Amino acid sequence: MDAVPGTPFGVVHLDVPPVTSGLAVGSLTAGIASILVSLLVFCFGIAGPNYGGAWAAGAFTLLGGLAGTGAVVAGLLARRQIRRPAPPPAVRFTGRGLAVAGLVCGAVGLLLSLLGLAVALVVQIT
Repeated sequence: MDAVPGTPFGVVHLDVPPVTSGLAVGSLTAGIASILVSLLVFCFGIAGPNYGGAWAAGAFTLLGGLAGTGAVVAGLLARRQIRRPAPPPAVRFTGRGLAVAGLVCGAVGLLLSLLGLAVALVVQIT
């Protein structure tokens, strides 16, 4: 409790516990989904023309790319939210590790989706 100068009153600063960033959790979720979708891209790409390989791989590549890009953007926003200093009565955010993991998973899922599309196109051409 801090005394307010010139008055008989005091100010109490309540400690607000830190909260896990929702952006960090969303980034990790979207990153994992992007990796799982990239596995579908590889499956349809290797299956070849028998199951509509290149078309299905292209559709899932779009989905994986959107999920990966969303994970990277949400991870960057979460890191910025976590780094921002907060005065005592404001809410502080935690989850830096979740945000970094979401960034990495999103980037890996995006790259694997593009690589799976390349494999699908090579299998389709040959």
